[in-house]
Amino acid sequence: MKVLVIGLDCVPPELVFDKWHGELPNLACLMGMGVYGPLESTIPPITVPAWASMVTGKDPGRLGFYGFRNRKDYSYDGFSIVTSSSLEEKAIWDYLSEAGKDVVVIGVSPSYPPKRVQGCMISCFLTPSAESPYAYPPSLKEEIEELVGEYMFDVKDFRTDDKDNLLKQIYEMTEQRFKVVKHLLKTKPWDFFMFVEMGPDRIHHGFWKYFDPDHIKYEPGNPYENTALEYYKFLDRKVGELLGMLDGETAILVVSDHGAKRMDGGICINEWLMKEGYLNLKERPKRIARFEELEVDWESTVAWGAGGYYGRLFLNVRGREPSGVIDPENYERMRDELIEKLEALGDENGKAIGTRVYRPQELYREIRGIPPDLIILFGDLYWRSVGSVGWNTVWVRENDTGPDDADHALEGIFIMCDPRHSGGGKRVEGLHVMDVAPTVLNLMGLPIPRDMQGKVVTG
Repeated sequence: MKVLVIGLDCVPPELVFDKWHGELPNLACLMGMGVYGPLESTIPPITVPAWASMVTGKDPGRLGFYGFRNRKDYSYDGFSIVTSSSLEEKAIWDYLSEAGKDVVVIGVSPSYPPKRVQGCMISCFLTPSAESPYAYPPSLKEEIEELVGEYMFDVKDFRTDDKDNLLKQIYEMTEQRFKVVKHLLKTKPWDFFMFVEMGPDRIHHGFWKYFDPDHIKYEPGNPYENTALEYYKFLDRKVGELLGMLDGETAILVVSDHGAKRMDGGICINEWLMKEGYLNLKERPKRIARFEELEVDWESTVAWGAGGYYGRLFLNVRGREPSGVIDPENYERMRDELIEKLEALGDENGKAIGTRVYRPQELYREIRGIPPDLIILFGDLYWRSVGSVGWNTVWVRENDTGPDDADHALEGIFIMCDPRHSGGGKRVEGLHVMDVAPTVLNLMGLPIPRDMQGKVVTG
């Protein structure tokens, strides 16, 4: 059994399974012949580590990274960016390569720099530039450039007010990606083929407010009202082109790492910490400034936070951080106190927003690396975390890193069509991103490693 995994970053089930189901005939056909359902992401539901959890069957605690940037030590500025070397657990393609299977992997993060496999690998959107050594074997890079010119790992800037240029880039990127996929499908031997297209993620962040009437910034009749739907229809046609290239011995999975939802606003986590007396600065900035630019009075600071689609809160613990102030025996009491206050925090009018705060130890079987002391999903992810300071308010209705309409949601999509038996269009519940790796290995007749945390999904 050959397996093709089509990865569509950030696709929410409510768009594909419900709202636009009738507009997406190829995805609907796969659903009708197979099984499908919402795919629960990792907490946090972030591109990295969600794809990594998907292809390893391990949670972020086991992987040891909790986002793009992670603490590398207990200093106040010691952060590192995830690379392929951060992924120490075996991925699907590692098991398959060891079993003598041919694999092709394109854009599954984190995969820069590309690793040696039995087959081909093109690295992901974390690749610094097209000048970087992004392909394995190295000769593949020249082949790709002869086919499409400069390879696009991502759009140049998805947080922009220049929507026409953003849309042009997204279509160019997706067109190019599928051209490369089709080329490798035809010209390379493969038993397992997986690629990830970033276009849906960029469409959601750039255009969500234009099609969602519930978005705070939605304007009826705007010129981009159908932009996201038209892109999804384009994407569906591209998927259909791939399906026409396959034989009857190929199982097909369509998966996303997480979903998307409208962004209502941002919680200025460090402004809140200052307001509550947990964070002290030697001098308040006269303009909006990144946290890294601030001069923090660490000797009187209890906690600080970081921005992003989820909130990360770090405690200043004596004996752990350089100028720690929290006695280790009071560590859990302080976490309890902060959880209670954060979960009670409403919007600017005091209305409850449903924030959830987690201790990493509650989420993961084991902890590797250095996680945040608390992981915060502000407003059930309708609110993002704003890390910059200088707003003089806890609540903002914009993003501090550029225009952004959407946040990530906890559920992506899973569709599986196994040609050996029809799933009859059955919708299944309770699926998790960690189920994908053992499911692929099972389809290909390989044993499931005992330390994989996911389960096998069958038709």
